[in-house]
Amino acid sequence: MARAIQLSIENVHSNNGGPFGAVIVKDGQIIAESVNRVTSTNDPTAHAEVLAIRQACTKLGVFELLDCELYTSCEPCPMCLGAIYWAHISRIWFANSAEDAAGIGFDDSFIYSELKLPQAQRRIPTRQMMREEALAAFRAWAEKPDKIAY
Repeated sequence: MARAIQLSIENVHSNNGGPFGAVIVKDGQIIAESVNRVTSTNDPTAHAEVLAIRQACTKLGVFELLDCELYTSCEPCPMCLGAIYWAHISRIWFANSAEDAAGIGFDDSFIYSELKLPQAQRRIPTRQMMREEALAAFRAWAEKPDKIAY
């Protein structure tokens, strides 16, 4: 955790992005670490946790981090939490809370509120279309004998 916090502080001074750092550990060894790079890369998905997951998966040559733990300087946002679950990380450790982050302008509580609303009532209009055509890909996947499940 000390390394994740150190990364978050260094990132504030380097102007790469927000005050967030993340470290992924496997068998007691750091295998990946990253900082928030949203503003330096113009990528709203470049959160420390997501970048660390990408780095760890590349380094290990896997798409699941089953025996890995994540140490992050702040409680993960909804996007990062989704990525963490998809990566099958075994444990999350965090320092600052979501409330702490909200106190300095990083408030993601509205996303949780949006998810509870019916799609038609969300801030960003969301409508389904061409479902029947899109089901062709799902049928092909369901019938594919050599698929790699994840």
